[in-house]
Amino acid sequence: MHRGIVLEDGRILHNTPLKGRHTSTLDEFSKNKAIYPANHQPEIRDRTLSNAKNDDNDRYNPFKNNCEHTVTRATTNEARSPQLRGWLVGAAFAAVGFAVTRHPAIAIAGFALGKKLGSSGKLA
Repeated sequence: MHRGIVLEDGRILHNTPLKGRHTSTLDEFSKNKAIYPANHQPEIRDRTLSNAKNDDNDRYNPFKNNCEHTVTRATTNEARSPQLRGWLVGAAFAAVGFAVTRHPAIAIAGFALGKKLGSSGKLA
């Protein structure tokens, strides 16, 4: 899932591999896919805009500065990527499951469990 921040002028601040951190129109951001807005209280919105303007991390990095890192850094002042953590934990569970059992179904189940636990923050 791609994440971004709606700015006061209606443009979206987000981070992509080809352009890094940048703003675009809602249509450019959504690419004709459904969007799921998250509402924040006014004080959170003000802090978000201030943090986004002061953020020096312009270049995209899938492990240190992806779209989720950009949004969480702007909204909470702490860069986090639950999606990435879920994928990494899932891959680790899958590897262990396959190494122990040599059964693909166990590896797939391990990946699903690890991804769910990792993205929920229960293994932090």
